[in-house]
Amino acid sequence: MPQAPRPADSWRRRFWAHRSAVIGGGLFAAILFGCFVLPMLLGTNPTATSLLHRFEPPVWMEDGALTNPLGTDNLGRDLLIRILVGGQVSLMVALATVTVAVSVGLILGTLAGYFGGWVDTIIMRVGDLFLAYPFMLLTISVIAILGPSLLVIVLVLALSDWVTYARTVRGSVLSAREREYVAAARSIGTPDLHILRLHILPNVLSPVLVLATVRAANYIIWESGLSFLGMGVPPPTPTWGMLLAEGRDFILDAWWLATLPGIAIMLTILSINLIGDGLRDAFDPRLKGGRA
Repeated sequence: MPQAPRPADSWRRRFWAHRSAVIGGGLFAAILFGCFVLPMLLGTNPTATSLLHRFEPPVWMEDGALTNPLGTDNLGRDLLIRILVGGQVSLMVALATVTVAVSVGLILGTLAGYFGGWVDTIIMRVGDLFLAYPFMLLTISVIAILGPSLLVIVLVLALSDWVTYARTVRGSVLSAREREYVAAARSIGTPDLHILRLHILPNVLSPVLVLATVRAANYIIWESGLSFLGMGVPPPTPTWGMLLAEGRDFILDAWWLATLPGIAIMLTILSINLIGDGLRDAFDPRLKGGRA
């Protein structure tokens, strides 16, 4: 007699049946390979200059060369390797920020939703304070004090966005704590920590996972914007935002310097958003039916 599929198997099956999500996952896997594996295979130094090869066009244009398939910049640096290494910075910032922001938001949102009362009031009012403080002002203040670095960028982004996760988790916990199985667990004297671990958290992880996937795309945009303004990871480490800032001065004569890093950002954001849409529909198929 066949067994009923487990919930985990069900959402995985729905995700792999989501064509755009699979396309986004494949594209994101290719981006990860290009950013973290391909630079090691190429062995090219992203900061190596060659003034004799300044402003070489991409290989598909006239005077392009296979040695620099995406062309070179104003100092003769290979644009392909700089885009790939720059992607490492943006992806690491997104991953680290998601980890920190989700961890803080999950803990505080769970405490606020489950215990309520003064615990809920204090956590939510602190969250309102962070929401009221302008993101750019917070960024400038922290970077002015600590200086620009990868760690500071992650800290700034996590401080700016942990409230989003805390509010989402709080709402899910408020709903889950009123369920019959939670009341039954309390009635037999089950410790709060045990209830949170076995009955509450499994029900709030799905929306947090979907939210984290979508917000990761925002972190890449924010990091690129900070680097574009000169408040990101300092040189000589290339970042996508820095490449855009350097290429804007030569946009008329060497369009590829700003256009190709912009395309890299666009494709990465697109792939992450497609994965997020697939996860959302997989965890709650009613949303897909409602849109249809």
